[in-house]
Amino acid sequence: MVLTEVRSRQRETLAAVARHARSLAGAVADDSELMRLLGGAEFALLGEASHGSDEFYRERATITKRLIVEHGTVAVAVEADWPDALRVDRYVRGLPGDASGNEALSGFRRFPTWMWRNTAVLEFVEWLRGHNAALPPTERVGFYGIDLYSLFASMDAVLAYLDREDPAAARRARRRYACFESYREDAQAYGYATRFGMSPDCEDAVVAQLRDMLSHRAAQAALEARGDAAARFHAEQNARLVRSAERYYRTMFGGRVASWNLRDSHMVETLEALRHHLGTARSAAPRIAVWAHNSHLGDARATELGEHGEWNVGQLLREGHGNAAALLGFATDHGSVAAASDWDGPLEIKRVQPGLAGSWEALFHDTGIARFALLLRGSGELAQALATPRLQRAIGVIYRPETERQSHYFMARPVQQFDALVHLDRTRAVEPLDGREPHPPGEPPETWPSGV
Repeated sequence: MVLTEVRSRQRETLAAVARHARSLAGAVADDSELMRLLGGAEFALLGEASHGSDEFYRERATITKRLIVEHGTVAVAVEADWPDALRVDRYVRGLPGDASGNEALSGFRRFPTWMWRNTAVLEFVEWLRGHNAALPPTERVGFYGIDLYSLFASMDAVLAYLDREDPAAARRARRRYACFESYREDAQAYGYATRFGMSPDCEDAVVAQLRDMLSHRAAQAALEARGDAAARFHAEQNARLVRSAERYYRTMFGGRVASWNLRDSHMVETLEALRHHLGTARSAAPRIAVWAHNSHLGDARATELGEHGEWNVGQLLREGHGNAAALLGFATDHGSVAAASDWDGPLEIKRVQPGLAGSWEALFHDTGIARFALLLRGSGELAQALATPRLQRAIGVIYRPETERQSHYFMARPVQQFDALVHLDRTRAVEPLDGREPHPPGEPPETWPSGV
């Protein structure tokens, strides 16, 4: 009797999904209702179910183009570090520096290089440069990083800025940052040594430096007068990143939940700072498109990870901005993906296993609809049908099919996790711009250690 009831509920859930599925014959951005949802938000959060699937990057890029052209989006914020993305930002704005998008993306040198150095991202970067070329400098769309791994690169950026603008402040900053000198080649060793009391930490030094940067607001008026306010903002953001990265490295040896929460809190702090910075010259709140993994952008409260104490960007922005944040997730059932088997391992093109029985991926596959969107906000019957948690897959930069259930699945309720969800039944691996490159000494791989 119980088994019969379970199967009956499964059939009802499948039928409800099939009824509400908005079949996508072309690009995801062609769905007018979905674009209305995303276009009306201040934060359009565009997820991905893996860091190595070409369709996720291309569909996000197409959506973002429409958000920029039709809805006034002024910034693209991605799951990458501030100094690496700043190089791309300069290129798309037409500022002196790199001669091509490929050169601009070469700042992404750490494992996994394919996460941002791939053909889909390159094509979007070149499109954005062309779009910006027709606009006045003050109206050009920016490209920013919101992650926190670039401890040493961000310290160097702070010092380079202060050397130009305030040599006395640069000397103070060098004295503070000298705390890291013995760990210059290994930031993880800094975290380990300070976490377990083998060495004093640098927290007071990096906090003092950030306060020093933020307290000199009098300099801002002079910078604005000569059109260089952005340079100071970039320096301040790098100082924020140093503060957050120092805490992150100490925290990551104390458990996944604390380090994850610190990382996503930094991402939200960065988005809020960016929103404030871009809003100073505008009468309305600036609109920002955010590119990151589903695990960051879907509301953590609707997952078993949230039940274990994790929060994330999607949850924090919903709590702070309500429906001004629109959360779009992506899913796939099978195909291929660019991923590694181990940290800092070589890039492999791997076969994505069909979704496990009892997973959302398997359910979506069973609709027989190859590409579809579900609008989940205020969805009534659909919300009821999707209320029971199921397995959901997350592939980061590591993919281990042999331990897929343990390594890549968790329980989730998409109807509370996202405002809309796109399922692309079959996806293929991204095409990297180059082969594997080692990450710079002293800084861990992107997404370390969670993989997303």
